[in-house]
Amino acid sequence: MDITSWDWNTPVKRVVQADACDGEAVWLEEPQVSPDGERLARVAFLDGEYGLCVNGALGEGTYTRIWYPRFSPDGRITALANDAEWSVLVDGEAWDPYAAVFNTLFSKDGAHIAAAIQQDGEYGMVVDNVPWETLYTNANHFTLSPDGSHSAAAVQVEPLGQADVAKYQGGVFGLAKDGELWPERYLNVFGMAFSADGSRLAAEVRLSLYEYSIVENGKTWPAAFSCVWTPAISPADGAAVAPVRIGGKWTLAAGGKPIWKTSFTQCWHQFFSADGKRLGAIVSPAFGRWTLAVDGKAWRTTYGDLVEDACFSPDGARAACLGKENGTYAVVVDDTPWPGRYDMAWAPVFSPDGAHVAAKVERGGKYTVAVDGREFGSGFTAAFAPVFSPDSAKVLVTVIEDGWLVRRVVPVSDFKA
Repeated sequence: MDITSWDWNTPVKRVVQADACDGEAVWLEEPQVSPDGERLARVAFLDGEYGLCVNGALGEGTYTRIWYPRFSPDGRITALANDAEWSVLVDGEAWDPYAAVFNTLFSKDGAHIAAAIQQDGEYGMVVDNVPWETLYTNANHFTLSPDGSHSAAAVQVEPLGQADVAKYQGGVFGLAKDGELWPERYLNVFGMAFSADGSRLAAEVRLSLYEYSIVENGKTWPAAFSCVWTPAISPADGAAVAPVRIGGKWTLAAGGKPIWKTSFTQCWHQFFSADGKRLGAIVSPAFGRWTLAVDGKAWRTTYGDLVEDACFSPDGARAACLGKENGTYAVVVDDTPWPGRYDMAWAPVFSPDGAHVAAKVERGGKYTVAVDGREFGSGFTAAFAPVFSPDSAKVLVTVIEDGWLVRRVVPVSDFKA
């Protein structure tokens, strides 16, 4: 997502009325807003048919149903549309149709778009309107590499009759990359991850009724574990790192061997700094308590409901996450929660220089953006994900206010306690 070309100079822009649509809409569905705050899209029901309204203008095509509208990181509006068959719409242009299309995926920059498809009872993926050459009886855990160059899914490679336990235990699932099947067979294949350039792929696999491991570029780790979770690929050396269960405790492993000296009641959702030199994970240091561990060391601040949306700053020096306790959310940065508590909070975002953190938050049905714990305004009908300017001095705050989509470029210094 290239933000350098966005408008960072206009302090306030009233973009469009949120309920504007030049068609005879019976109703409008939930608004979707582009990352740059310049476009608002809503599915419109037109008395028997559906259309897609973008900045008040109804697109030319109408369909039996339009579903799952989403903006790509580069600002294109996508949706799933049905007109006897299902297709992906990209800025109003329909891809080739299939019996079913679902689970739209984007590359990191938005240049590539993918989705899961079903045709004649078989499943696979389509990437930039090009389907896999081979489809499968069953497929799930659909994944697109960050650069959009490769796609993958867990697939069933042989038919399985009801209660055919013996055949199931012999392994009927495999992993297909770009539709081409890897040779190994497993009881199950679960979550998977690509490297940034798509050259490496790893997945969690079930070897037997009681053993799990990680397959990495077609080769299964030499060690098996009582359980594993989804791997992540190191930006530093391309190695897969995954949570593994050893002796009733959880830690992180690479190549089948533990890489953290510490272990926890639970450990998952691991994440790397951009350079791969730091490694974090969401952990449970004691039953019923959750926190972050960075490089194997758990934070002191814990939460009883959950911890999620953890990330490093661009330089890897800082980390942030969300914590939930007794039904309310906190934004936690460097093991210190912001003073405010919220009914809901969304993923924290670091500024490019790592000095500031922003998050969309909600309290009492009103939404806003907070930076370093300080909220903008008194709350709005809706708010959308904040974005820092390239120089870290400003924040894009996009909200629905008094019925309008309003785009504000707010200096960080304006966020006051």
